[in-house]
Amino acid sequence: MFKGNNKVDGAPMKTVTISLPESLQDFVARQVASKGYGNVSEYFRTLLRDARAKEEDAGLEALLVEGLTSGDDIRLTKEFWRELKGEAAQLAQRHRARKKP
Repeated sequence: MFKGNNKVDGAPMKTVTISLPESLQDFVARQVASKGYGNVSEYFRTLLRDARAKEEDAGLEALLVEGLTSGDDIRLTKEFWRELKGEAAQLAQRHRARKKP
C-alpha cells in the first residue's frame, strides 16, 4: 500500500495508490481546480489532516465530558488557576505547532 520516499516541506513521504470510480476522480479533479490545490496529493493530504484534527477534537471533547461528569470536586484556588493557565498555554503552543503546514 505504501511505497516510495518523497519529501514535502522536509518531511519524508510515502506514496499511497488508491483506486477510485470515474465519478470520484472527476469530483477530485474539480476540487483541485476550484479550491486552488496544487495537485491531487495536496488535496488528499488536506482531507487527511482535517480528519485527524476532527478525531483529536472528538477525543478531547470526550475527555472533557468525562471530567465534567466525574463528580470530583476541585477547589478553585489561585494556585489552581495559575496551573490551569500554564497547562492551557502549553496546549495552545502544541496546537499552533500542529496547525503549521
